[in-house]
Amino acid sequence: MTTTERIAREQDTGPDTGRSPVAVPAARAAGCPFDPAPEIARAHREEPITRATLWDGSSCWLVTRHQDVREVLGDPRFSADATRPGFPFLTAGGRQFATGNPSFIRQDDPEHARLRRMLTADFMVKKMAAMRPEVQRIADGLLDRMTEGRQAADLVAEFALPLPSLVICLLLGVPYDDHEFFQKCSSVLLSLRSSVEQVRVAQEELQDFLSRLAESKRRAPDDGIVSRLVARGELDNAAIASMGRLLLVAGHETTANMTALSTLTLLRNPDQLARLRAEPSLITGAVEELLRYLTIVHNGLPRIADEDVTIGGRTIRAGEGVLCVLNTANRDEEIFPGGAALDVGRDARRHVAFGFGVHQCLGQPLARVELQIALETLLRRLPGLRLDIPFEDIPFRHDMGIYGVHALPVAW
Repeated sequence: MTTTERIAREQDTGPDTGRSPVAVPAARAAGCPFDPAPEIARAHREEPITRATLWDGSSCWLVTRHQDVREVLGDPRFSADATRPGFPFLTAGGRQFATGNPSFIRQDDPEHARLRRMLTADFMVKKMAAMRPEVQRIADGLLDRMTEGRQAADLVAEFALPLPSLVICLLLGVPYDDHEFFQKCSSVLLSLRSSVEQVRVAQEELQDFLSRLAESKRRAPDDGIVSRLVARGELDNAAIASMGRLLLVAGHETTANMTALSTLTLLRNPDQLARLRAEPSLITGAVEELLRYLTIVHNGLPRIADEDVTIGGRTIRAGEGVLCVLNTANRDEEIFPGGAALDVGRDARRHVAFGFGVHQCLGQPLARVELQIALETLLRRLPGLRLDIPFEDIPFRHDMGIYGVHALPVAW
């Protein structure tokens, strides 16, 4: 191969390493279910910026190292606009989800910033701290019902999922009576197995539901976020529904799965569980460590280069897609020594579980409050908490865009 041919090849496929590009989404058949997929973990060790092959045969860059992930996510030359040619999608259904009536997380500044500012005050740290008594009341009520007259239950169905669902409904002004409907739609939207048509129908149903909700708030306003967006007079019902859909889906799916997965992880690490029970003051830092260790977005945050950019010594060309792999970044030994192990006493504040840069998770103060209260309440009230089925039988969410477990049968 001549030098000219080699350079041309590297521009298209990366350096000639003799290895095939990593397939994304990555297979999870082998390895610990709490760890990054083996193929991606191997790429992180051997070639932290490498090529990946997507569902349709197209390719993108896979960025796995902590420093490089932060550089990409913090650089405005990488766009979050999913409508741009070459933007990387995990599935055909995922492309429909990202481009069909997209929310502001799939837009760039200044429009992204304009829309995000409309919600910033609703998720400020002080406001979320003021919600702690209400979140605690909800958590206690759910555990009261779950444990009344019983010694076993599915923690997902009876605690981990309804807790953030009730809280986000309260914040948005969405009737909780409709939780089965929006949870079903969310599952379709986040499934890696959903067809384009299934995603489109779920989008339209949820969009219509939230548009009608916005219209009802014009007639009968309350103090929820949807009503306040209506009162601003800057957005029509469709735009409000798109923002509401993002908050509703992300606001319960992420925390529900982190709560269940964190509980399972602690049960599988009895020394860390015992330390947390003995030192409950560690709960705030332990939540950050669990966010780092588990990192429930497993297949990467997508971006596309607006111009040629050099990251980690590798040139990413204009128009090339990038997937920033958060869970390998959060296991990076240069930043988190011994990061393959859970340590509830670790200072994990540099993790990127919520992303990084201007698009990092708006709802992270709420997620932290919910996780801190959920885990502290479980550990305090259920000292005998244990798995009620073999670990090998737990149904992990390998088929979903947000990782976790579909069910978690426990006893106490």
